[in-house]
Amino acid sequence: MTAPDTAPPPEIVDSHCHLDFPDFAGELEAVIARAAAAGVTRIVTIGTRLADAGRVRAIAEAHRGVFYTVGTHPMNAAAEPMVHLEELVALAREPKLVGIGESGLDYHYTPESRGLQQQSLRLHIAAARATGLPLVIHARDADVDMARILTEEHAAGRFEAVMHCYSSGPALAETALGLGFYLSMSGIAAFPKSDALRAIFAAAPVDRILVETDAPYLAPPPFRGRRNEPAHVVHTARAGAVLFGMDYAAFAARTSANFDRLFSRAARARRAA
Repeated sequence: MTAPDTAPPPEIVDSHCHLDFPDFAGELEAVIARAAAAGVTRIVTIGTRLADAGRVRAIAEAHRGVFYTVGTHPMNAAAEPMVHLEELVALAREPKLVGIGESGLDYHYTPESRGLQQQSLRLHIAAARATGLPLVIHARDADVDMARILTEEHAAGRFEAVMHCYSSGPALAETALGLGFYLSMSGIAAFPKSDALRAIFAAAPVDRILVETDAPYLAPPPFRGRRNEPAHVVHTARAGAVLFGMDYAAFAARTSANFDRLFSRAARARRAA
């Protein structure tokens, strides 16, 4: 009789989710435990309002494999006080803080605040440049302005970045990759009708690809339409492995190494553990 396979699943990272959102209230421990059982050894929970930075930090500090970022989401740019460079730099001194953002441009839901969004994005870029931490970028229906601002700012001084939940067009992807940035695959890349998006990822170097859930949003098949959670990143990664002609374990290792290269503070924390 053959013994059951008890090998642990390949390790993988959920590079972007929102554990502080009400969707996870009362079951955060179970959510993180399910992620660990699926092989998700590290999770980055993303800040969307500076006023919530303490809550996001507390989640990260309470869980060994969880890290966090701080920033103002572009959809909150009009409702929140404008960020100050000095404030972001001061917050970035915390050891489990591994990135700046998410910041960016969203002209789909909040086009009326585009001027404030652009101002906020440039301040977040300045903070990423000053701290050496990567910028987490949100872009929706703003490809031209996003490409222009990123190109201008990168020419003024180098910084690292990831285009989170990439779902924009090929031109912005080309610009971002040309600047040395990363593209992150969310559950959208696994949707049946996402052939055009998958083609964009397939044209990118595999060493510039990350995976994420953006939980509680955008659950990949077979969970589409339900609340997403970090454990489900493995389903997006399996779709990515097929796209790049790799087995799942190799793709998980590749995207985890990419994560370590970009989020170097998280990588150092892991080595020190």
